[in-house]
Amino acid sequence: MAVMPTDIEDAPEGALRPHAEEAFAHELKALAAADDRPRPSRWNLSPWAVALYLLGGSLPDGTVITPKYVGPRRIVEVAVTTLATDRALLLLGVPGTAKTWVSEHLAAAISGDSTLLVQGTAGTPEEAIRYGWNYAELLTNGPSRRALVSSPVMRAMAEGRIARVEELTRIPADVQDTLITILSEKTLPIPELGSETQAVRGFNLIATANDRDRGVNELSSALRRRFNTVVLPLPASAEDEIDIVTRRVDQLGRGLDLPAVPEGADEIRRVVTVFRELRGGVTADGRTKVKSPSGTLSTAEAISVVTNGLALAAHFGDGVLRAGDIAAGILGAVVRDPAADQVIWQEYLETVVREREGWKDFYRACREASA
Repeated sequence: MAVMPTDIEDAPEGALRPHAEEAFAHELKALAAADDRPRPSRWNLSPWAVALYLLGGSLPDGTVITPKYVGPRRIVEVAVTTLATDRALLLLGVPGTAKTWVSEHLAAAISGDSTLLVQGTAGTPEEAIRYGWNYAELLTNGPSRRALVSSPVMRAMAEGRIARVEELTRIPADVQDTLITILSEKTLPIPELGSETQAVRGFNLIATANDRDRGVNELSSALRRRFNTVVLPLPASAEDEIDIVTRRVDQLGRGLDLPAVPEGADEIRRVVTVFRELRGGVTADGRTKVKSPSGTLSTAEAISVVTNGLALAAHFGDGVLRAGDIAAGILGAVVRDPAADQVIWQEYLETVVREREGWKDFYRACREASA
């Protein structure tokens, strides 16, 4: 039996970024109606339907499920299967590989609630993972359940939902380790009350970590053993990355009343090509080696560059995305170190872009932006 959340308010009209369960409510509803496969306890969908929701496809009634993740199918299947067991899931990858995006959509499809979230930072306290106190109530009446403030993880345990912890390796090591008992014993002790909160069936946890942050607050071996780690790779091909950027920019653009993406298909291909060549250290044809700048030049950054370019085209142009609209954005993404990266970018412009057929307008726009 599917368990639908009861405490999520409807998205406010015109919300800039609705939660996944709100933005794709029609797809989740159609999947739930068509899904006749076994569902783990308190899951809204079967593992098969969750994977279909992320990867996209069509239902017998003609409903089109849009892809939320473009990548190897096996990665999604392993991630979903992990959450159906007693092992927590760690999504690992370089910046911009859709770790947060995948985490949110997994929680939305399984629990119908992606909001039980702990955002990891260097200042994340233990209370964010365990529980805190309403100090007015605590001082007035002493420790009690009424005075206790549940964390998102504690709520997920009590309600049998999916909790999310973003940027796990940015959380101090001693705070990270508060997860060990939760993940191994499936219980959260409350010594002040002489009680505990036990996880009910359906509870699990998804954490994300940036593998460029290794060594910031590296996970202890004890905590790492509690996770099944799934590495999200960068898009395997230029076409995959173009598809991802196009789809995401289209979604963002509709919310911001920006021009349709098809008008800027050529510029999207250029942005992706530049990012992939500089990221990989070689041109697309494999003939010319290029130096890589200090930035990650991720797919997420490509989406940002194109979205900003569409905004420029809409508000200060003719509504068609052109080279001049994306040049400044690319410059900002590539040149993070003003000294070293500027040299790398200029060399790339002169040795690769300048000689590339059909890229003269892009070369001129980038030269103007650099000046």
